[in-house]
Amino acid sequence: MKLHQLALCLFLSIGATAAHTVSAAAAGLPSLEQFFENSSFNGAKLSPDGRYLAARLSTKGKRDWLSLLDLDSNKVSVIVQMGDSDVNNFEWISNQRLLFNAKTEGVFSTGLGVYAINRDGSMFRNVGVNHDHRYIYMMGQPGAQDSEYVHLYKTTYDDVNKKLTVAVTRMNTLTVESTSISRPGRCNSWLLDHHGEPRICTVYDENVSSIHYLDPANGKWRKLISWEGFAPPATAMWPLAFGPDGTLYMVANAGQDTTGVYAYDLVTNRLADQPLIRLKGYDFEGHLVMDQHKLLGITYRNDAVGTLWFAPKMKALQAAVDALLPDTINRVTPPRQAGSPWVLVGAYSDVQPLLYFVYNSETKELRHVGSTQPGIKAAQMSNQDLVHYHARDGLEIPAWLWLPQGKSKNLPLVLLVHDGPNVRGDSWGWDPETQFLASRGYAVLEPEYRGSTGFGDKHFRAGWKQWGLKMQDDLADGVKWAITQGIADPKRVCIAGTGYGGYAALMGLANDPELYRCGVDWTGFTDLSLLYQDNWRYYSDASDEWRHYDLPTLVGDAEKDAEQLKNTSPVNLAQRIQRPLLMAYGGSGYHVPLVHGTRMRDALKANHQNVEWVEYLKEGHGWYLPETRYDFWGRVEKFLAKNIGEEAAK
Repeated sequence: MKLHQLALCLFLSIGATAAHTVSAAAAGLPSLEQFFENSSFNGAKLSPDGRYLAARLSTKGKRDWLSLLDLDSNKVSVIVQMGDSDVNNFEWISNQRLLFNAKTEGVFSTGLGVYAINRDGSMFRNVGVNHDHRYIYMMGQPGAQDSEYVHLYKTTYDDVNKKLTVAVTRMNTLTVESTSISRPGRCNSWLLDHHGEPRICTVYDENVSSIHYLDPANGKWRKLISWEGFAPPATAMWPLAFGPDGTLYMVANAGQDTTGVYAYDLVTNRLADQPLIRLKGYDFEGHLVMDQHKLLGITYRNDAVGTLWFAPKMKALQAAVDALLPDTINRVTPPRQAGSPWVLVGAYSDVQPLLYFVYNSETKELRHVGSTQPGIKAAQMSNQDLVHYHARDGLEIPAWLWLPQGKSKNLPLVLLVHDGPNVRGDSWGWDPETQFLASRGYAVLEPEYRGSTGFGDKHFRAGWKQWGLKMQDDLADGVKWAITQGIADPKRVCIAGTGYGGYAALMGLANDPELYRCGVDWTGFTDLSLLYQDNWRYYSDASDEWRHYDLPTLVGDAEKDAEQLKNTSPVNLAQRIQRPLLMAYGGSGYHVPLVHGTRMRDALKANHQNVEWVEYLKEGHGWYLPETRYDFWGRVEKFLAKNIGEEAAK
């Protein structure tokens, strides 16, 4: 089959229907490959005028490519496919032109540059060549989308003190001529205004964060606010976006436990008294939805993703889409330029992977254009619930719970520990790892332990210097809650996770050997002293500033807390770990260098023979290749079956 024919099949494969039309599941379990294959259709985006839909498509044996659907004619064409790499992120520059970057096998490569191309495949240009520790990146912001010009990140990395400087350059994507934008210091991030011009630069230097504004009236930078370290809730704020009228919106605590969105007065340098949006019990996470004339709405995430519409027309449009797709959350995205009848709809639920539709507000046509995981049947998936329990010191812990279909009591339990640790773990929606485990008969509990973000400042700060201590207790208390509720069989519990989650899995086996029957650690930290150092044999991507200022606050001071760090490092507790253990590490990772795994493996060898070890040479801190995911999760499936599954129950 030719590529344009394959693109047509993927774009218009109506056989993968909306969630509410899925009937009874086919006999048997979905295959492992159906959970962990690459998304076949991803990243769909409307052109600014709403006439064209671009999307990244994937199929086994071929490089990911970029395709185009003409919404008026329903004609599908291929924009670009690269012979030696996959199309990765992309963005519209104008109605005629697109920008994209690429990735190679395994660990994401920064050496591939950034490219621009017309929607008909012409005028291909490499607009960013990476070399000598200088890298070009897409900004991840749409820009003006009205000319051949874009703004790109141009980063410089100093290997001596491991400091990153982020500059911005204005690039003509046809002539490849560029102009550098002035900056007020060692910028770490930038924000474009609604006209696509650089307007905000955030500087982090020597533990001081500051936000600077480039005033269009005089072309000069001025500081809006600065703070030191992890600022108290009354002080810190982060730029979110500029509205079409030039209003700057900030995410801020404003003295509250959780963050909200506030308008910021650039004359008085003050936040508005009332927030645009604030969610009870959740920090704000989302973005503004607008066209070139006005603010239409704002997306947010509490337990799930939603949109608060300000424009009556968009409220009515959302209601019409929801009536057609009643069993999914439906994220509606209008094109940048007002006037088009087409909007993009992303529909999903806890049991339904993301589906893409386009909806015409004039004809009321809802057209299905693609599915991320067409092999997954919603009727075979498990529901996801947000539960709460109290840790032993009284702190309330949110947690996500999946139960295998038709079962709710005395189940084998996988305690899944999210990475970070200072991030939010999950939200309501389909997830391949948890759904795979639930499909194999396991209850899955994923706690948002203290130190996780997204649930307020108090919850975040409660995790400071608590690696292996109260953070670990939160996990054990979650298992005990599940046992008390009758959900978990106390004799069949396994703890698992990656990164910090892998660290917690090892600490769980050391601290609570009677609670956990086995553990799975993939790319987990094992020696906390390694967080503070590099040498010629292993290299971490942690900056010196992170080690000097942030790690002492979040994890512990390398000198003052040396004894605590030693006692909470799994590599020093290897003699206490006797339960079966599966360990998997990437051979090319810098976030968690391979030495964390090899030292732990070697420390366990002396008195623990029940350790399965696997190393994936092309991988880093995450499994990028589908064949890696197939192999790893196949090992997990067999490991769990033997230790807490059907074999263990006999």
